[in-house]
Amino acid sequence: MSTARSKPAAKRKAATKSSNAAKRKAKASAARRPGATNQPKREPLVKVRNLKMHFPVTEGVFVPKVVAHVKAVDGVSFDIMKGETLGLVGESGCGKTTTGRCILQLEKVTEGDIIYDEVNLTTLDTKSMRPLRQRIQVIFQDPYSSLNPRMKIGEIISEPMMVHNTEPDQEARDKRVSELLTVCGLNPKFADRYPHEMSGGQRQRVGIARALSVKPEFIICDEAVSALDVSIQAQVINLLEDLRDEYNLTYLFIAHDLSVVRHLCHRVAVMYLGNMVELAECDELYDNPVHPYTQALLAAVPIPDPTVEGKRKHQIIKGEIPSPINPPSGCVFHPRCPIAVAECKKDVPEFREIRPGHWAACSQI
Repeated sequence: MSTARSKPAAKRKAATKSSNAAKRKAKASAARRPGATNQPKREPLVKVRNLKMHFPVTEGVFVPKVVAHVKAVDGVSFDIMKGETLGLVGESGCGKTTTGRCILQLEKVTEGDIIYDEVNLTTLDTKSMRPLRQRIQVIFQDPYSSLNPRMKIGEIISEPMMVHNTEPDQEARDKRVSELLTVCGLNPKFADRYPHEMSGGQRQRVGIARALSVKPEFIICDEAVSALDVSIQAQVINLLEDLRDEYNLTYLFIAHDLSVVRHLCHRVAVMYLGNMVELAECDELYDNPVHPYTQALLAAVPIPDPTVEGKRKHQIIKGEIPSPINPPSGCVFHPRCPIAVAECKKDVPEFREIRPGHWAACSQI
């Protein structure tokens, strides 16, 4: 009899616990939502100033000669605040990944400054950069090529710990690997598997666990979910969100899927042909886009309701993306812009604040 009475009580207790957890999660979500009144003022962790990355184009075999430059990134400036997720979006080839690689110092920048926690990364050599690499990590786009096929999962995750000497003891490393696999939603027994024995979503979780292994502060997610199925994307996005809140992480989330960006990011920056064209808080950008390119990007996002989708007027961007070797004069978007005037062909628009927290580079706004 006592057992029969205890079951409803246990159910009520579990329901109450679940309800309280849901309330805490909703409260935390409201607190981190852009524009929330109780959101604390953050300090910049990463400052990018006038970043340029021009790749030389050479010809000749014995005496190579530079004949042109590919202007992959051409004068980009933005801040990433501590604890926030900044989304970086745009068409393929606009310079998103190159911007991330420059912040990681995988590319030697042509011009500009990248200041991480008051340290200018562009002035550091390889030896001076090594301690900071523990604090800055990356999750790569392709989970199939970013993991060494000849190493077991446990070895892949523990290798950064040995490189940075964060866990010098083998037993401590094995324990840390088991913890990270559990945190990322994987069975600790997966440490003995090879990458080819896992699915794409599981491999991406291993990539996330590897990035977390050295306890970083800042993670660059380079198209971290674009190679995954939609259902797996949702799981990985929710995992990234939970990890951000649990470990107080800061993300630069590079993507081209605007629906994913809206779910995860606090602010969104839009790039076009190596230039920043708009930057605003997430809800502000989606509800009130001001740059013609941003408006066209958002108009291209399909609506799940077929009735609404069928009645919607589509905004098609005319023409093709110009070559970054020879970008247009003035505003780089003017050959495809529906509101361009004669001045747009001559004058480079200033990236200015058109309303509090909302920046855009368009002279016609």
